[in-house]
Amino acid sequence: MSVDSAVSADSAVSALRSDKDTHRLPRVAAFPGVAAVFVVFLAASSVPSPLYSIYQQQWHFSAWVLTVVFALYVVGLLGSLLTVGALSDHLGRRPVLAAAVALEAVALVLFLTAGNVTVLAAARVLQGIATGAATTTLSATLVDLEPPHARGRAGVVTSVAPLTGLALGALGSGFLVAFGPAPTRLVYALLLGAMVLAAALTAVLPETSPRRPGAVASLRPRAALPAHLRADIVPVVPAMVAGWALAGLFLSLGPSVAAQLLGLHSRLVGGVVVTLLAGTGALAVAVLRSRSASALLAPSSALLGIGVLAALAGIVADLVWLCAAGTVVAGVGLGASVLATFGTFARLARPHERSALFASANIICYLGNSVPAVLGGIAVTALGLRTATEIYALTIVVIVSVAFLLRMNQLRTQRRAVVTPGE
Repeated sequence: MSVDSAVSADSAVSALRSDKDTHRLPRVAAFPGVAAVFVVFLAASSVPSPLYSIYQQQWHFSAWVLTVVFALYVVGLLGSLLTVGALSDHLGRRPVLAAAVALEAVALVLFLTAGNVTVLAAARVLQGIATGAATTTLSATLVDLEPPHARGRAGVVTSVAPLTGLALGALGSGFLVAFGPAPTRLVYALLLGAMVLAAALTAVLPETSPRRPGAVASLRPRAALPAHLRADIVPVVPAMVAGWALAGLFLSLGPSVAAQLLGLHSRLVGGVVVTLLAGTGALAVAVLRSRSASALLAPSSALLGIGVLAALAGIVADLVWLCAAGTVVAGVGLGASVLATFGTFARLARPHERSALFASANIICYLGNSVPAVLGGIAVTALGLRTATEIYALTIVVIVSVAFLLRMNQLRTQRRAVVTPGE
């Protein structure tokens, strides 16, 4: 970068902090506010999970339709991540975040008034688009607002917030369904109130990114897996797929498994099931955040496999405690896997490759999250819930076993490469 361009960039940033921002929220207060909005968006995305069984009873649709509705959220989310992911770099953080909040509010109104599965599906698509736009913008805003004395805080928050939001949304929804009135309405009304607060916060946020040309060009989807990185990334892919496929199972069919296979018919249990996995994953991210990605790759795969096998054994033996314990172990594996896989992508990517490489990472994760869930729903319709769940769980175990073996082989290759020159 030339001296003149650096001066121009500094001048632009200074302009953002000029008199027009004197009435904005102080940056030190804005950071936790943005983090809270991040959690709320992800909480809203998991709120429907404990409600799916109610929708099925009311509207009489099959398990595969349920998982398609779940997957439509991922379609909207992935499309949004790939197209508007860099838009806030050109239009500014506040305009893009405001649009995402508004679109989320529209989705919540559709949820609130839904009378059939078509409206529910439309709401999920809009919610996916809004969440994709919001998460990329909020992540960038957190980096912009990160205090100089706390470098790395934004990365921790963006790692913990998604799983925390998923856990809180499912648990809160399950609680309201079990003990509150209007189970398919109240939670969305409360989330609408939260979106009003998010809009108010957005209005007073300091703008941290100057407007610059190229907004239309930034909408072109970018994804790539450079050839020189493939040997390091291939062992990571099965772990990513397995972890997010497990999350997809819990978010779509988890409450049905708890009710029909374990006899846990309380509506609250539907939220607890998701929280055991996602909440434990969030705690694991917070605890393990200082560990290197390479050190976590093999253990995360092992924990995922052991946890899923234990949970499956609990289902087969009708032992709720064993199923819960297995879910917790799998949750630790999921959290460690998130750190290991995205940490690997971050470590390997060169600056000019990051955008396209992380787009590829998101594609892998969300395809792993949605496609197996839809196939699982079809299997439930064809084979029954128990058989489909057993096949799904064993498939995840096979995938994480492949991930573990690939990582072990990679480590052996690296050790030989180190030892050979000295021989």
